[in-house]
Amino acid sequence: MDSPESFRKEAHKIVDWIADYYAGIEKYPVKAACKPGSVFAAIPDSPPFEPERMENIFGDFESLIMPGMTHWQNPSFFAYFPANASFPSLLAEMLSSALGAQCMKWETSPAATELEEAVMIWLKKMVGLPEGFEGVIQDTASTATLCAILSAREKSTDFRINYDGFRNPAAMRIYCSSEAHSSVEKAVKIAGIGRNNLVKIGYDDAYRMKPEFLEAAILKDIKNGLKPVCVVAALGTTGSTAVDPLEDIAVICQKYKVWLHVDAAYAGSALILPEYRWMLAGIEKADSFVFNPHKWLFTNFDCSAYFVKDSETLINTFKLVPEYLKTQIPEHVNDYSNWGIQLGRRFRALKLWFVIRSFGLNGLQEKLRNHIALAGELKSWIEEHPDFEIMAPALFSLVCFRFHPLDTDDTETLNRMNERLLLAVNETGTMYISHTKLGESYTLRISVSQTMVEKKHVKNAWDLIVEKALSIS
Repeated sequence: MDSPESFRKEAHKIVDWIADYYAGIEKYPVKAACKPGSVFAAIPDSPPFEPERMENIFGDFESLIMPGMTHWQNPSFFAYFPANASFPSLLAEMLSSALGAQCMKWETSPAATELEEAVMIWLKKMVGLPEGFEGVIQDTASTATLCAILSAREKSTDFRINYDGFRNPAAMRIYCSSEAHSSVEKAVKIAGIGRNNLVKIGYDDAYRMKPEFLEAAILKDIKNGLKPVCVVAALGTTGSTAVDPLEDIAVICQKYKVWLHVDAAYAGSALILPEYRWMLAGIEKADSFVFNPHKWLFTNFDCSAYFVKDSETLINTFKLVPEYLKTQIPEHVNDYSNWGIQLGRRFRALKLWFVIRSFGLNGLQEKLRNHIALAGELKSWIEEHPDFEIMAPALFSLVCFRFHPLDTDDTETLNRMNERLLLAVNETGTMYISHTKLGESYTLRISVSQTMVEKKHVKNAWDLIVEKALSIS
């Protein structure tokens, strides 16, 4: 393929295939049913020496790759949290790939830099963050959390670790709920602080961090000569979407001069709804905040919105300008390579811009409210069934529940039954759900958040779960 015309010919075929894929996506098994190693075994040991025809390459895509794909965009995908795409987002991704721009500095892609700044201001207004916050697009919330912990580390030591390295990493302490995402623990490891210096705080009966436990842990560490550096609060934990009491946590962080990072990776999208702004009480005291438009705002992976109150600390943590990257551009422009870990940056702002403009704020709000309403219906069906129970508050579009026959109360027996139920449902290929552990209880999760999900998909999923439960009870 060596000319624009040959590209045009093949691209039209692929666009037609994509449109047909979405039109008929429900015919595919939601969860891949292939055996481990089967795709690898079908690929030749060595690369081709001569060029191959695109017709043959695409034929192998259909015959080898597609059977091994889990279809995240299927409306019966209810597992984990979604990685939602939408047609406006796909169109923008195509344009971004075609431009092939390296968006590390203003000079390397001025429009990309300034669009990112503008779109992040839009997002800040959409979710109700205070004026003092500035935003940058990261790839994932995991990266944003690492950026927050590294920034907290440097601010707490007046940037000495960046220059001299650690002298006593064991003196630093990071805090999060026992229900926080595993990326916090990974970030603590990468930052050199050490996972043994991550203090996991207990939670209440709704799986929210208990502020009094947090303050007690901080006071204990100070008494023992340790240095509290950062607290990570969750607005929507991964397991159950619990919302930590941000205002109380923020007061504690201010009192002890500890960096407060707020992880709202999934549930942060709900902040575009005025009825969910209660979650932000205390946000003006936070230092950083992240949520993922690629989860529940219909912007295909990857696109994570990271906001900081003190961008100077963020920049000073990461800025490094070798001679070959020096320019004559004034200092007041944003070089976003200084706002995070990567030097090279993709043009992610374009797809976010396309999505916000194509849906409009009202359209995005309608989609989210519909998902939340569908999850509410599912919750009511579960509550009405004598052999099922709700395991956590359903604040958004995630429902946590388990199969609990009236004649069974042993935790281990129930855990085994629910694990078998999960496998039985997923093996059908018609839907896909995942699980978590809440306390000691194996808990099933249904995330009603896929872009094209409708009531019929949720009802079919519930009917299948009830049917399979009868076969294992």
